[in-house]
Amino acid sequence: MKKVLITGANSYIGVSFEKYAAEHYADKILTTTISTVDGSWRQKDFSSFDIVYHVAGIAHADAGNVSDEVKARYYSVNTDLAIETAKKARTEGVRQFVFMSSAIVYGNSAPYRKSRRITKDTEPAPANFYGDSKWQADRGVRELADDSFIVTVLRPPLVYGKGSKGNYPALSKLAKKLPVFPDVMNERSMIYIENLCEILCQVMIRSEGGVFWPQNAEYTRTSEVVKAIAKVSGHKIHVSRVWNWTVSLISKIPGRIGVLADKAFGNMSYEQSMSQYDFDYQVVDFQKSIERTERS
Repeated sequence: MKKVLITGANSYIGVSFEKYAAEHYADKILTTTISTVDGSWRQKDFSSFDIVYHVAGIAHADAGNVSDEVKARYYSVNTDLAIETAKKARTEGVRQFVFMSSAIVYGNSAPYRKSRRITKDTEPAPANFYGDSKWQADRGVRELADDSFIVTVLRPPLVYGKGSKGNYPALSKLAKKLPVFPDVMNERSMIYIENLCEILCQVMIRSEGGVFWPQNAEYTRTSEVVKAIAKVSGHKIHVSRVWNWTVSLISKIPGRIGVLADKAFGNMSYEQSMSQYDFDYQVVDFQKSIERTERS
């Protein structure tokens, strides 16, 4: 039985993992969650835990319009807190530290009509302070690893599932309202929350260290996601390349609108081979994941 301390309460991924582990691995994983909002977590004794799983952090930054004070807070929470937690775990004899990094460490998606495929040789190159705050933590916690302290870092792409936040819910709303949608041939890596929780359980049970790049077994494109959501929701939507000119036009608009077009229809994928391991974690296929996400 692995005793896991989750540092960071009310995190979507943290809460999902806690529920998933209890449902699928109750005989192998026992979780406890603490909040890191105030300093009281520093008084918590970590020595009785086998694993510390750190999910506390700030995400979804509007990187183009923030103050220096806000930027400093991102580094304080995303970087400093993660490294401090890892140091405490190592000092108090915890065997494994699992850190939730992100594909954002590699920068933004390639713009519309530009390709981008990340491999194991791709060097992280954050495009903004949010990505850099995650990268500094990613690098910092791995520097603490030694023969008695396993450090495991996961860099997932877009995470989605029922109750998720960020880009997927926005796309879901459009899929249920729009009558037409462009059929742009972009390529994206995504990961369904249950697949992410499965790989988390596996690396903990197996005491696997190093960097992991989890993703679904299938690449997706934005129009495929929209069609799948619309179908599950009973909404008729016509997806066609006839409307691709609108994306081309919008992507050329300077500022936030153009950025959103690139984010929605740009390319960002992991080489599939870098996401294959000695265990299976891609337990839910794409179509089933959309059904589980959209149906109550």
